Amino acid sequence: MLGRPSGLLRWTSLRLRLVVVFALVALTAAVSASGIAYWLNRNTVLDRTQNAVLKDFRKALEDNTRSLPLHPRCAELQDAARQMAAGPQNYAVLLIGVDREGKDCAATTDKDLLTLENVPAALRSAVNEVRPVDESNRYAHHLYWQRRQVGDTPYLVAGAQVIGGGPTGYMMKSLAAERQDLTSLAWSLGIATALALVGSALLAQAAATTVLRPVQRLGHAARQLGEGRLDTRLRVTGTDELADLSRTFNRTAERLEHRVAELSGREAASRRFVADMSHELRTPLTAITAVSEVLEEEADSLDPMIAPAVQLVVSETRRLNDLVENLMEVTRFDAGTARLVLDDVDVADQVTACIDARAWLDAVELDADRGTVARLDPRRLDVILANLIGNALKHGGSPVRVSVSTEGPAGDAGGRTGSTAVSAGGGPGGAGGSGGAGGTDEAGAPGEPAAGVEGGGPERSGKAPGEGRPGSGKLVIRVRDHGPGIPEEVLPHVFDRFYKASASRPRSEGSGLGLSIALENAHIHGGEITAANLPEGGAVFTLRLPMDASPLADGDRQDDDTADDEDTEDGR
Repeated sequence: MLGRPSGLLRWTSLRLRLVVVFALVALTAAVSASGIAYWLNRNTVLDRTQNAVLKDFRKALEDNTRSLPLHPRCAELQDAARQMAAGPQNYAVLLIGVDREGKDCAATTDKDLLTLENVPAALRSAVNEVRPVDESNRYAHHLYWQRRQVGDTPYLVAGAQVIGGGPTGYMMKSLAAERQDLTSLAWSLGIATALALVGSALLAQAAATTVLRPVQRLGHAARQLGEGRLDTRLRVTGTDELADLSRTFNRTAERLEHRVAELSGREAASRRFVADMSHELRTPLTAITAVSEVLEEEADSLDPMIAPAVQLVVSETRRLNDLVENLMEVTRFDAGTARLVLDDVDVADQVTACIDARAWLDAVELDADRGTVARLDPRRLDVILANLIGNALKHGGSPVRVSVSTEGPAGDAGGRTGSTAVSAGGGPGGAGGSGGAGGTDEAGAPGEPAAGVEGGGPERSGKAPGEGRPGSGKLVIRVRDHGPGIPEEVLPHVFDRFYKASASRPRSEGSGLGLSIALENAHIHGGEITAANLPEGGAVFTLRLPMDASPLADGDRQDDDTADDEDTEDGR
């Protein structure tokens, strides 16, 4: 099962549409066949009854009126009528004649049912009409009939005049038995139609199941493939179109798996190359850095013509060292080996230490209350803050304001919000991105804690046990500048690696990885960094981190333990 609602009851499902189409076709065919069968049987039954009755009436009229005089008495007509009605067809008879005295005489076997007034006028007119005798018409009078409804009962009414002179006869035959037979036939055909409809629905369900089962397997396999299970394959049976579709899917999945494996191998090789290159560069860079520091100390005693070159070598050596350290950090993120080392951090102390270590106290305004404690990785938080604040100082405009606040678990404000905690608007653009604007990544080198911070953590004032524990919710740090803002076309790319905001400025003081590393450090905490423009001008970078990142660190440790166990089992 696919864990989805059954397609049998969903109006949009292919199964239901197949069943409905099958049922409609079967219903149309059954109704058409039943209607035709009913019509043919109706005509057959009525024609057979009608012909038998009319034949018997004609013969009885001839036989019983042949011995009558030309002007019979009423009693004689009554006897003849009773003899005609006593036949096997059981119909009522009306005989009309003229007696010897010239008076009209009407003899009927059922005064309530058949009288001259009950005979339709059109039928009487047709019976009394005298037709000319010629080659095409041998008799002046003919037998006429008509079906009519008397109350709720259908009747057959017929009339004829004796040729050569004699009484005129009418008869009325009830068709109630035939109607009952036709009603029974209609019910039988209706039941047969309903059974055919049910049978067609069952056949449609069976056919739909046969057709849709491979489609469902294909859909399930496609979802597994979309979830990253590239070894998913379908079992192929048969030679029909669905089997061809399954074979095509298997070939596509196989090619995709090979392609992804090839690309993954290339990506892994690229990561290894960058990591190895960065590692190999660290040894010569250490020596170069030591030499550059000696040259920097002796800069005052050097020839004034050489001093600018020495300063250039020193600055570029530092920049190259920062680039190598950042590349090492990036490779750790790409390889998934970056881990959190958590500690209880007083956020205000941490921000103050970061600013003080880089001599930014005169250029940065801080709006934060002491006592906001979060359980985070202090070194990685220092890297994030150094990149965001340095980026705002370098590419934005002074003053740069940093505000610290908290949000409740549902996103509601749960703590103090600084004066700069404003919502982002859509004005013109702000501080540069990690690549194009260069970013401030000199503070991003791993393993270099800020001044006044031991092991990368902030200096904390003494607190009683249990005081200042991290709570639930989100820590929100906003870094706002008063510069021109971020160009709208640059805004989506500010966190891209080595992104160049301007092609005319291919070189920047930073490595182009600062904001990217800051974003990765936020992600590893389970947080996020967003960049936006303010309506009044300038840009704001908003950092949101969980107040307690322990669940993420615990998950990393469990993954490491699982990997170690697997490695141990493989080595046995």
